[in-house]
Amino acid sequence: MSLSVLVGTYARSGGTGLRTLHPSADRGWSLGESWPAAQNASFATYSARRSLLYCVDEQADGALSAFRGGEHGWEQAARVRTHGAAPCYVALNGDESLLAVANYGSGSVALFRVDERTGAPLEPPIVRQNAGSGLVADRQDGPHAHCACFSPDQRWLYHVDLGTDEVLVHAVDAGGAALGEPSVAYRAPPGSGPRHLVFHPALPLAVLASELASTLTLLRLEEGRLVEQQTLSTLPQGFAGESLAGHLSLDRSGERVYVTNRGHDSIAVLALGEAGGLELLQHVPSGGASPRSFVVLEAERQLLVANEEGENITVFRLQEDGTLSPHHADIPLPGAAFLLVAPQ
Repeated sequence: MSLSVLVGTYARSGGTGLRTLHPSADRGWSLGESWPAAQNASFATYSARRSLLYCVDEQADGALSAFRGGEHGWEQAARVRTHGAAPCYVALNGDESLLAVANYGSGSVALFRVDERTGAPLEPPIVRQNAGSGLVADRQDGPHAHCACFSPDQRWLYHVDLGTDEVLVHAVDAGGAALGEPSVAYRAPPGSGPRHLVFHPALPLAVLASELASTLTLLRLEEGRLVEQQTLSTLPQGFAGESLAGHLSLDRSGERVYVTNRGHDSIAVLALGEAGGLELLQHVPSGGASPRSFVVLEAERQLLVANEEGENITVFRLQEDGTLSPHHADIPLPGAAFLLVAPQ
C-alpha cells in the first residue's frame, strides 16, 4: 500500500490534533505524526486541485482552516469563522470553487467562494439560518445542521437538519454569487433526526442516514426534491437498546452501503440494486465503542473505523462481495473522530 490515512481527533478526549496512519508491509498500520494546529477536526475534505485540506474545528467558536501539506507536514494556510456554532461538516462543489459548511450548534449553513489563486475561503460567506425544533427534547431543541452537500449536477445545495427533521435545498447559481432561499426537499418522520446524505455515483438516487431513528432512507432525485423510495432500520431485528446511526458511505460502484451504529457498536452493510432497493447483508461488531467515522479502501480491500468512545481505530478486511470480515487489528488513539485518505 502506498497511501496514508489522516485521523481527526477531539482535544477534550485526549486528541493531539491531526494524526497520520501509515501502512506497513504486513497490511497493517502504524500511528505516525501529530499536527496540533488542526484541533477537533471532526470532518474534513480535500481539494486535489489546490492541494489543500479543509478542516472544521467544532470547539473554536466555529472555525474552518485550510492546511497545505509540505516538507514539514500540514501547515495552516488560512483560517476563517464559519459564522455559526459547532461546525461539523464541510464539502466542496465539483469544480472546487465553492465550499459549504454545516454549523450544528446554530443550525445554519455557510457557503464560501474559494479564492482562485490561494484556495482560501473568501469572506463573507452566504449564511442561511434554519428555524424550528423536533420531538426529542434533548436533541431537537432547535435546528441542528449536520450535513451540507452539493447535488451531483452541482445545481443544488442540500442542508440536512437533525433538529427539525428535514432536508432543505437551495438553488446555487453557476458562479456561487447567490444562494436561493430554502425549500423542503424531504420531510423526515418526526423525531428521526436526519444526519448524513450521500448521492449514488451514477443513478438519480441518494441515501439518508437518520441518527435518532437509526434508519436508512433511499431517495430519488426529482429536480431538487427528494422522494422517498424505501426506509429500513440500520439495527438488527429485535435490538432494544439505545443506539444512534453514525457515518454513512457508498462504495465507488454504488452497490454497497455502509453505516455505523453507535450504541449497538456495529457496522451495517447493505446492497443497493440497479433498480433501487436496499437489502441488509450483514452486521459486524465495530471493535470499539461509538464508531463515529470510517473510510473504505477498495484497492487495499480494507475498511478502517474510528471508534470515538473506544479510543481506537479498527481495521477490517473487505471481502469480494463487499461484506466485512471480523476486525483483525486495533490501533489505540484517544479522541479518534474522523478518517480521510491522505493525498499523495
